[in-house]
Amino acid sequence: MSLDTVHVLAEAADPPYLSPGAYVCIRVQDTGCGMSPEVQERIFEPFFTTKDVGEGTGLGLATVHGIVSGHSGTITVSSRCGHGTTFTVYLPQWESAPAPTTPAPVPLLQEQGCALMIDDEAILVQLGCTQLKRLGYEAVGCTDSRVALDTFREAPTRFDFVITDSTMPGMTGMTLARELRRLRPDLPVILCSGSHEGLDPEHAAAQGIAAVLLKPWTSEELARTIQRVCQSSQP
Repeated sequence: MSLDTVHVLAEAADPPYLSPGAYVCIRVQDTGCGMSPEVQERIFEPFFTTKDVGEGTGLGLATVHGIVSGHSGTITVSSRCGHGTTFTVYLPQWESAPAPTTPAPVPLLQEQGCALMIDDEAILVQLGCTQLKRLGYEAVGCTDSRVALDTFREAPTRFDFVITDSTMPGMTGMTLARELRRLRPDLPVILCSGSHEGLDPEHAAAQGIAAVLLKPWTSEELARTIQRVCQSSQP
């Protein structure tokens, strides 16, 4: 077996009838009994076989021929009785695709303000508050929606926006958003969820939800969402 590269400069008048271009040439040779010219003419025909009934379907070489042709290539056979057989496969050579480039991250704006972060999982509250602080915000975390409501009641003007999980025991994020906006109608509320399933955007907007943020989010997604909802809430 050998592997080479061949360059065809002009349309060939004889097999393998390749168009001009570069090809990968795969050559497989054996030292078997070889084939007669009559057999070689039919070797790629479906269901043609020299084996006895029940020993082969005659689809192997026909399948190979179909695959090679489907890739704009050619396969040839050269054989003599008693001298073995050589199959040669020609496939168009493709230039290596350039390595994908990763766009440079968009620099995040350092903002100021205070956020109320609510989730019944303490680790998610901690992670969320850490992200918010890295973005320049002050962050207050709560793992209980009812405690979060009491915290907000104590100083409604302290918080610039609220981020709350959608499913929490005691009070859902949607209910909490409605209660918070009764205290301050202009408050942007971002609802967090692990899936869009079951979330009706129109219903969420009617309940005062400014945006829905899917978990897990990146710092950039968080920053863009906050900037968008805060800008939309400005008069």
